[in-house]
Amino acid sequence: MSAPVSSSSASGYPFSQTHFKFVQAFMLNETGISLADKKKSMVYGRLARCLRRTGVANFDDYFALVEKSADERVAFINALTTNKTQFFRERHHFDFLAHQLIPQWQQRKQNRVRMWSAGCSTGEEPYTIASVLAGHGMIGGQMDVHLLATDLDTQVLNTASNGTYSLEVVNTIPSEYLKPGFLKGKGIKQDLFKAKRALRDIISFKQLNLKGDWPHKHAMDAIFCRNVMIYFERETQQWLIERFWRQLAPGGILFIGHSEGIGKMADKFDNLGHTMYRKRE
Repeated sequence: MSAPVSSSSASGYPFSQTHFKFVQAFMLNETGISLADKKKSMVYGRLARCLRRTGVANFDDYFALVEKSADERVAFINALTTNKTQFFRERHHFDFLAHQLIPQWQQRKQNRVRMWSAGCSTGEEPYTIASVLAGHGMIGGQMDVHLLATDLDTQVLNTASNGTYSLEVVNTIPSEYLKPGFLKGKGIKQDLFKAKRALRDIISFKQLNLKGDWPHKHAMDAIFCRNVMIYFERETQQWLIERFWRQLAPGGILFIGHSEGIGKMADKFDNLGHTMYRKRE
């Protein structure tokens, strides 16, 4: 367990074990995210910035503000949400999409495809999916394709919806998908790339708490929830896998992170390898 952060810190905010336990309980109850004891220093550093921003004198007053202000509750959760992502992370998932799923949809002349990026962070995952769809003729034709992209953190969703990224980030995109999916900036924006309108048009970015209600109107042909459940307790992970199973269309694919598993739901899916699972029909 980390040592308490004392008032001798640079920011001067006493942060007791009681304060940390409040944060742990709040995040677990509200979001399902389990903060390990070793995260105490990280939590203090992020929340100290919230105290400076709001001008409150101490953590007791700040927590009181969080409990009475919906806007500050969102800011509190945003501050403690970890967002790590990149284009084409775990490339084998997108190779499967390109060479297995898309041909299947095209061959059976499926007229509607619904997908979900759950935990989309700053947008690299949904734009990766969309660029693969564009590169294989799935966008702009007769097929009705839509990708829902959700995250708990409202700040990263603002970045995602804009769809603009630095050159060094975009260098991870394979050339066969870069041209159909992205435009290079000019002039003062020459070091930036922006997702093309065709990609942005098929994606809906929305704030969503995975522990809350899911306002989905259609069953999903594919769900990407990768490296998200590692922040949840095992019981919550299993509960989410069951909800994903119910949300998938028969034969739909669930993509999860390399360190995640489906546990007791294994008899409800066909294991395709590389953390890909098909809902049994």
